[in-house]
Amino acid sequence: MIEPNPKADLLRYLQDAREALLWKLDGLSEYDVRRPLTPTGTNLLGLVKHVAGVELGYFGDTFGRPFFAEEPPPWWYTEDAEANSDMWATADESREEIVGLYHQAWEHSNSTIATLTLDAIGHVPWWPEERREVTLHHILVRVISDTQRHAGHADIVRELVDGAVGYVKGNDNLPPGDQAWWENHRRRLERVAREVGNGWQSK
Repeated sequence: MIEPNPKADLLRYLQDAREALLWKLDGLSEYDVRRPLTPTGTNLLGLVKHVAGVELGYFGDTFGRPFFAEEPPPWWYTEDAEANSDMWATADESREEIVGLYHQAWEHSNSTIATLTLDAIGHVPWWPEERREVTLHHILVRVISDTQRHAGHADIVRELVDGAVGYVKGNDNLPPGDQAWWENHRRRLERVAREVGNGWQSK
């Protein structure tokens, strides 16, 4: 009989999301990992930078285990930080630096998770006073949700960059089909959308 281990289950899902997000950078040029592919500038390296900050804040500062011993970087979540600066990499920030920070965030977060119980209490400094108190369990669920959400963003951005798709490395989780099959599939969806859209407009 398998013994329940909620903490291990949560950490496994978090790690799956971490690795899926980083995988989306594989094989791309410096330009392509930084390209803004949406009107709000969503880009692959920026997503990694953002989730690194999320982990360091929620598993660090929230539980009295700050990662930055001295002055945090300019993009860190302070009142004077430039808006949206955690969502893109400057020319001075290398891919290696940001990916390395994310790996450091994993280690820091994993240490917090291993050290504390799921019902351990923390306080989120940037939340309103009346709801700052949280448990490690709550933060784990929140960070998993956030990381999976951004991994989904990365799925779409990567597909827009070079057509590469897949759920996780080694498992694309897609029906079999060559390029012609997918082109026909997309045309079919476009045709149905137009038919339904035109019918809705005529009502």
